[in-house]
Amino acid sequence: MLIVGLTGGIACGKSTVSKELKEKYHLTVVDADLIAREVVYPNKPAFKKIVAAFGQDVPDLVNPQDGSLNRPALGKAVFGNKDKLATLNAIVHPAVKWEMFRQILIAYITLKQLIVLDVPLLYESGLSLICGLTVTISCTKEIQVERLLARNPELSVTDVTKRIDSQMSNDERNYRSDIVIDNSGDLNTLYESIKSLVHEIKPNLIWYLLDLFPPFAILSALFTFTIRRISDKFIGTRKPKVE
Repeated sequence: MLIVGLTGGIACGKSTVSKELKEKYHLTVVDADLIAREVVYPNKPAFKKIVAAFGQDVPDLVNPQDGSLNRPALGKAVFGNKDKLATLNAIVHPAVKWEMFRQILIAYITLKQLIVLDVPLLYESGLSLICGLTVTISCTKEIQVERLLARNPELSVTDVTKRIDSQMSNDERNYRSDIVIDNSGDLNTLYESIKSLVHEIKPNLIWYLLDLFPPFAILSALFTFTIRRISDKFIGTRKPKVE
């Protein structure tokens, strides 16, 4: 089973690509954002940890209507503050990873040829290490700011900039990815790029059949992990030159 990591900076269009892959091309997509929302539902372990960690700093952290997290308030508190963001990630990421691995296992057992991991922090979380192929959706920072302001009018330019700057830069993310899709144009152009991507990532039938045997699948996964670690150490973390 080929694991394809899909990532991209905030407001670059990753979610649009993920939705198209799932709804039009019927690919199996594991959505980290969706899982991240589900693991912090009221009374879940991650929810309780977040309330304990941020309750005093964010008075309106919990919505009084339904007891859910006030995500905008939490976002304003952590974006731009590396320590608080690290604390939040340390709570949410393990819970998200566990659920993602559970869904990957189900996909393998049900004989899926390909699975897409839709993960905003693909490289930061280390999940790129299990991906046979990585794809980044990218655009310029100016377009990111414009799209994010249109999507979230309650945010100021400062808030938007903090959210973008809290993530890995587009240049570094693009450099570390196997495939980069530029989403600086219109939707029709993006849809054509997605169509080409689907043809490009289609797994080889022979490799898929071999992966059905658990010993080969384990060896294949270990090989992918090793290659990714070597790439990250000697190539992947080096920032590209700006020309």
